[in-house]
Amino acid sequence: MKLSPSVSIEQTDTGLEYINVASELCSAKIFLQGAQLTEFTPSGKKPLIWVSSEEDYQEGKSIRGGIPICWPWFGVNPNPEWPIHGVARTSLWRADEVAEQDDEIRVSLTLPMAQVDETYWPHKSKLKVEFILTNQLEVRLTTTNLSNQTITFTQALHTYFPTPAIEETQVDGLQGSKYIEFSEGPFDQDGLVGFARETDMVYTQAATIQRIITPDGIIEVGRENSSSCVLWNPWIDKSKRLSNFADDEYHTMLCLEAANVMDDSAIVAPGESHTLATTIRWV
Repeated sequence: MKLSPSVSIEQTDTGLEYINVASELCSAKIFLQGAQLTEFTPSGKKPLIWVSSEEDYQEGKSIRGGIPICWPWFGVNPNPEWPIHGVARTSLWRADEVAEQDDEIRVSLTLPMAQVDETYWPHKSKLKVEFILTNQLEVRLTTTNLSNQTITFTQALHTYFPTPAIEETQVDGLQGSKYIEFSEGPFDQDGLVGFARETDMVYTQAATIQRIITPDGIIEVGRENSSSCVLWNPWIDKSKRLSNFADDEYHTMLCLEAANVMDDSAIVAPGESHTLATTIRWV
């Protein structure tokens, strides 16, 4: 892979390699493990992505923060012994291409399917993620069905967002959708969503754009080929049980995840592709 002038390959103290972007447009970090973006900061703006101060970047372990890729299932599999959120977020991806122009940088990675245990995913397919970096971030996750049978799966781009104060943060744009929380529902979402307790809402029939209103400004989150999304904050008790997560860090983060879950599962015919995409920017 040929690198562009603003891109380099770096390594953590623990040996994990990542693609480092330092351009006039933005700064970003994308790890080869999980194809997980952990930093995106537009030039002259505050960071758009959150990572725990307790993260220790270990091989084979998903990073607490950034944008973990949940694929080919989201959450707990019907077989509870299988890894939560699938296999993509802990697998080693291959960096395929970096293309830099004056107005954008594109970074593409693919998951070598030889790494994926056929017990978990017996289908012939291709998985690619593309990061389009400008003054905003676009992430495009494409699954191509190379088999002769239709495949069905769930997935999410599990984005962690920063806020200086979760109690003063609200999410707009979910009005009119329905949600399930802690296996109860569906309930109608009428107004803005605030945070005063553990939140784990799976939304369906959701509009394609939401806005996270924080004391630092408004983050706009858009989705393509997705009518479902997930809103999450662990709050006090669960924070104490999470790995690589400080007890008080629930104050400074939330997840709003572009997804294909429940009735919005991805169904891909032979020879066809499905792209789940999200676009994130400061308003």
